[in-house]
Amino acid sequence: MDYYLGVTDWNWYSYLSRLAPEDVNFWQPGGRTAFRALEPGGAFLFKLKGSRNAIGGIGFFAAQSQLPLSLAWDTFKSRNGFDNLEQFRTVIQRYRRNSERNPTIGCIALTNPVFFNQEDWITVPSNWSNNIVKGKTYSTNDTIGNTLWQQVEAVLARYLTTVPTIQDSFTVAEESPQYGNTILRKVRIGQGAFRLSVIDAYNKRCAITGEKTLPVLEAAHIKPFAESGPNQTANGLLLRSDMHKLFDDGYITITPNLKVEVSKRIREEFNNGQEYYQYHGKSLMVLPELTTNRPSPLYLDYHNHTIFRP
Repeated sequence: MDYYLGVTDWNWYSYLSRLAPEDVNFWQPGGRTAFRALEPGGAFLFKLKGSRNAIGGIGFFAAQSQLPLSLAWDTFKSRNGFDNLEQFRTVIQRYRRNSERNPTIGCIALTNPVFFNQEDWITVPSNWSNNIVKGKTYSTNDTIGNTLWQQVEAVLARYLTTVPTIQDSFTVAEESPQYGNTILRKVRIGQGAFRLSVIDAYNKRCAITGEKTLPVLEAAHIKPFAESGPNQTANGLLLRSDMHKLFDDGYITITPNLKVEVSKRIREEFNNGQEYYQYHGKSLMVLPELTTNRPSPLYLDYHNHTIFRP
């Protein structure tokens, strides 16, 4: 099993450790490169900087993308590690050494974070170099990586005393992932991680229209979250904001064979809708590359029969 030690800012760590958040944004100020070191569900350890020089916690990788600063704030709010957007902007500008107000930054969504008490901090492995700027991948297949992971497991066992009720997962009907030999943990995906995973899966384009203007694109649940629809990519669609509203209100649906269906009620109730009827009967314009991230027929069938208004 591969896992990752990410160099972690102390202010970010100490702020979020007081919130007990469902997910966090482990942001990167540069925003030039994608984070591909882990598969979804992979363990991401918080390696604290400077004199602390210890592993202070863990999160589980859910998704990554590069977003304008304002959208990163809208997605995670204080789970970026700040009270407000202006504080966030000030720190990013300091790192980037310019005054750009809305730069693109790297976003790494980590779900189910656990922040260790100081007495539980773990010593970094002997082959860690202080010259590492971002992080390093380790594996349980080698001696150093396996020894460290056993220490992580031992600490986690004191924090994860019960296995939570499972509602969310990365894929439909997946089995609970196993971290090491003793910690069984289903990674529950938070709202911010869900949004980021859908943005990344659809390559920042509306599934129906192909729209690329990111500020007007929204992650829609196919089966609503309020009706026990999980935060899975397979229960999501990236939609232009007006399409999202019509989809949620039942005026548009997607059939299990991934065709757009537009309700006649738009014309009947609003005496309008020409913009939307042009998509009726057409296949989705954009689909995730990974089959497991594509809309699940199970959730599409629910939307067709429970929410759609033919």
